[in-house]
Amino acid sequence: MNTKLAVAPLFVALCLSTSALAQTAAKSAPQAVPIVQTVPDGRDVAYPAGAMTLDVDATDTTRAVWRVTQTIPVVPGTTKLTLLYPQWLPGNHAPRGAMAELVDLHFFADGKELTWKRDRVEVFAFHVDVPAGAGSVVAKFTNTTPLQASEGRITVTREMLNLQWENVALYPAGHYVRQIRVKPTVTFPAGWQVATALDGKSVGAGNKVTWAETDFETLVDSPIFAGINFRKWDLGQNVTLNVIADKPEHLAAKDEHIALHRALVSEARLAFGANHFDHYEFLLALTDRMGGIGLEHHRSSENQLEPEAFTEWDKNEWDRGLLPHEYSHSWAGKFRRPARLWTPDYRQPMQGDLLWAYEGQDQFWGMVLAARSGLQSKDMILGDMATDAGMFTQWPGRGWRSVEDTGFDPVYAARKPKPNASMARNEDYYTEGALIWLEIDQIIRAGTKGAKSIDSFAQSFFGMRDGDWGQLPFEADEIVTRLNAIYPYDWKGFLDRKLNQPGQPSPLAGIELGGYRLAWKDEPNPYDKARMAFAKGLTLFHSLGMSIDKDGKITSTRWDSPAFNAGLVTGTKIIAVNGETYDADLIKKAVTAAKTGGTAGDKPIELTVQRGTRVMQVSLDYHGGLRWPWLERAAPGKAPTGLDLLLAPRRAVPKPGKQTK
Repeated sequence: MNTKLAVAPLFVALCLSTSALAQTAAKSAPQAVPIVQTVPDGRDVAYPAGAMTLDVDATDTTRAVWRVTQTIPVVPGTTKLTLLYPQWLPGNHAPRGAMAELVDLHFFADGKELTWKRDRVEVFAFHVDVPAGAGSVVAKFTNTTPLQASEGRITVTREMLNLQWENVALYPAGHYVRQIRVKPTVTFPAGWQVATALDGKSVGAGNKVTWAETDFETLVDSPIFAGINFRKWDLGQNVTLNVIADKPEHLAAKDEHIALHRALVSEARLAFGANHFDHYEFLLALTDRMGGIGLEHHRSSENQLEPEAFTEWDKNEWDRGLLPHEYSHSWAGKFRRPARLWTPDYRQPMQGDLLWAYEGQDQFWGMVLAARSGLQSKDMILGDMATDAGMFTQWPGRGWRSVEDTGFDPVYAARKPKPNASMARNEDYYTEGALIWLEIDQIIRAGTKGAKSIDSFAQSFFGMRDGDWGQLPFEADEIVTRLNAIYPYDWKGFLDRKLNQPGQPSPLAGIELGGYRLAWKDEPNPYDKARMAFAKGLTLFHSLGMSIDKDGKITSTRWDSPAFNAGLVTGTKIIAVNGETYDADLIKKAVTAAKTGGTAGDKPIELTVQRGTRVMQVSLDYHGGLRWPWLERAAPGKAPTGLDLLLAPRRAVPKPGKQTK
C-alpha cells in the first residue's frame, strides 16, 4: 500500500475540519478602556498656596544647558500635586512645548526625593506624591537646548542666548495661568547684558538677575535675549530697540537707521489709534550662530536678522519686514485675539479657524508699516506682494483647500517641509490672508471715494482702551459688523467666499482695485532678487516649475509644471544642463535660449540629474522663457492710486539731511 496515498485523504479531512472551525469560532473583539481625565481643567481662581520661585542657571554656554530649580508652594493637606509643562504655545498656534529637552527631573519636599508619574494620556503632566506636612515641592531639572540645527532651533551660543520661560518652568494644573504667581531669577555669564519685558529688575552678585513677582502668563509672554555684545536705543512711546550681536562691530547702526525704527513706532500708533502696552521691547539678535526667530509677544518680540543687518544696510532690505510684522502683533493677535486662539493655560488646544484675521491681517499691516516707515522701500513691498500674488496664480492646492482650512496646518503639519507644497498648501492664511485684507482696503477706498480706508477699520478694531495690555477676543461676526459700520457691503458673503470656499479666482482683486496689475518679466522683482541672492539659490517656479539650491539640488517642484511632469522631485540634483556642468546662470541661459524664437529654437532643455544612486537624462519641453512676477502700475495718469495711498507715510516725513526726533 502507498502510504502517501493513504495519508492524503486524512490530511484533506483535517484541513476541511480546521477551516470550518475557523469560520464558526468567535473572533476576539476587545472593548476600549475608557480614558479617565486625571488632569483638572483650569479655573479662573487664584492658586491658593502663594507664589512660586523659579531659579535658572544659564551660565553653561559650552554645553548649552539650563539648570532649573523651581519651588511650588502647596496647600496644607495636599497629597497629590499635578504639574504641567507648557505644551500649546502662543504664537506657535500648535503644541510645540520642548518636552523632549526636559531631562533629569526630580521632585523634593523637605530635602527628601518624591515619587512621580507622567500622565498616561496627557504626557505634559506630572503627578507628584506629596508627603504629609510638606509646605512646598521643589522641582529640579535641566533643559538641554539644541546644539545643532538638526536637533531644533539653537538658542545658546558663546556670545548670546534666547531664554523662553516655557522651556524652563512648570505650573500647577487647575488654574488659569494668569492666576498663578511666580518670582523669576536667572544667572547669566559674567559681563552679559539682558533685555526682557519683565519689570522690577535687580542685579546681584555673579550676574544673578531677579525680576519682580508676576503672573505665569506674563512670564511666558516675556522672553529674554542676553549677550556680551549689547546696545539699545529709545524709539519713543516707551518702545526700546534692544540688540545683541555676534560681534561688537555689528552694533554700529547709523542714526538714519534708528530714525526709521522710530518712524515704525509712530506709524503704528497713527494706524491703530492706541498702544496696548505700558512699554515695549524689541529683542533683536544679529547673528548667524543662534537660530532664526520671529515671534510675537504683547510687550516684546523675538527677532533675528543677519549679522550685517546694520553694517550692510542696503543688502538686507528684503528682510527688514520682520520687525514691522512682529510689532503689529501687539495689536493684531495679542490684544485682539481670535476667541479660540485665546486659551486659559498651555494645556487647552488652540483652534486656528481665524488665523486669517490674526496672522493674515498682521502680514498685511507688517508690509504697510514697513513701507510707511521706510524700513522697506515701496518697490520692495510691491515685489513682496507680487511674489505672493504670482504664486497663488499657480497654486493648485487652492482648488481643493480653503484659506481658513490652512489655519489648522501648524497643528498637524508641524511646519515641516512638504514634498508637494503647491498641491498640499502651506500656512497660506498669512500671505493669501494679507491679499484679502488688501482687497478689503481697496473696496472701502473705492466705495467711500477715498474718505475711508483700512485705517478706519484699524481705528475701530484696535483703537480702544489705550494702554490696556490684556486680551480682547473676537469672532468673525465682529469683523463684519465693524466693516459694515465703516462701509456697508456684503462683507459676510465676501469673507465666506474668499476664506471658506476653495476654487476661488487668484487673489488679484485688491491689487487691481489699487491701480496695479500682475505682470511677468524675465528678471526677478527686487524682493525675489534679494531673497535668491541671500539663499544663493534660484527660483524658477513660474517657468520650469522648480526651485534649486546653491548646489544644484531641487528644493521644491510645482505640481503639474514641466519639471514635475518630467519626474523631477525634491532632492534630485541637477548635474549638467545641455551637456555642461550645472550652475545657476547656465540654466537661466538655457531657459532663455529655449524660448520660442530663441537661439535654440524649440529644442527641449536637456538635464543630467541624479536621484539617489541613479543618474539619468531628462528633457524639459518648455519654451516660455524666464518668468518672475511683478506689480506694475495700470492706472492712467500720475495721481496716486489706492495702493500708492495705502503704502504712503501718514506722519510728516523729514526732508533729507534732517534728523527725526
